[in-house]
Amino acid sequence: MDWDKLRIFHAVADAGSLTHAGDVLHLSQSAVSRQIRALEDSLGTTLFHRHARGLILTEQGELLFEATAAMVRKLDTTAARIRDSEEHVFGELKVTTTTGFGTLWLVPRLAKLYAQYPDLKVDLMLEERVLDLPMREADVAIRMKEPNQQDLIRRRLLNIRMRLYATPEYLQQTTPPRRIEDLTAHRLICQNPQTPQVSSGALLAKMLLAQSLNSTLMVNNYFGVLQGVLSHVGIGILPDYVTADFPDLVRVLPDIESTEVPVFLAFPEELRTSRRVTAFRDFVVEEINATRKQQQESELV
Repeated sequence: MDWDKLRIFHAVADAGSLTHAGDVLHLSQSAVSRQIRALEDSLGTTLFHRHARGLILTEQGELLFEATAAMVRKLDTTAARIRDSEEHVFGELKVTTTTGFGTLWLVPRLAKLYAQYPDLKVDLMLEERVLDLPMREADVAIRMKEPNQQDLIRRRLLNIRMRLYATPEYLQQTTPPRRIEDLTAHRLICQNPQTPQVSSGALLAKMLLAQSLNSTLMVNNYFGVLQGVLSHVGIGILPDYVTADFPDLVRVLPDIESTEVPVFLAFPEELRTSRRVTAFRDFVVEEINATRKQQQESELV
């Protein structure tokens, strides 16, 4: 099959419109239409249903679109490998992680990454949904559990726990709790257990909320919980790595914590030689080691 026609077909299927595809390809609508008709004639089948709201793929069109999508992903990967050089790291890197880890730990450290690689373009996707790395929804993932998808290179970065924290100012205004029952005199800041999050954090929140608390503040991500704690609103459930950047936080009820949560970095096997992926992996590992050292030093004080 003619690759040029396939390229145009893919653009039309992706856009759902001859006009929009023409804009992307810098071709007229009539030129795009002629190429689609020629491709349909060569295959002896109809690839699109035409209607007033645009174009819809036929069953045969869906099969061809799956094939062209795989070809495009492969070409994108090949192009990335070609662009990567031994001396220079540049181009787009799609990274996905949870909202909590991304906002509380990763984003505050990205200035150091850009200082090393000023031509890097990071597309950071913060969400609890697990993106499909083999399908190239992202290049690199930092996840709060071991990935189970095939053909992934994975590395365990650290283990974290959810714990209770408050500011010294808040604790000076009230009587610090000494037992879990004392939390009834305080405001708990946490995520709703039904909010998408790591299961150990949800279980800890559920256990503490069962104490018949008089007042709570629920936020749908850990960044909001942290802001509530820093604003002296109450005692918050937060991942322990926040103490690296907020060493003044005081741990409350040290015997209460979640089970361990493993943190993994993963990327597709086909990106093993990508300079951008390697640079990002090495940066994260270096910063994780620095965070661990900070935590150890603070625990000794």
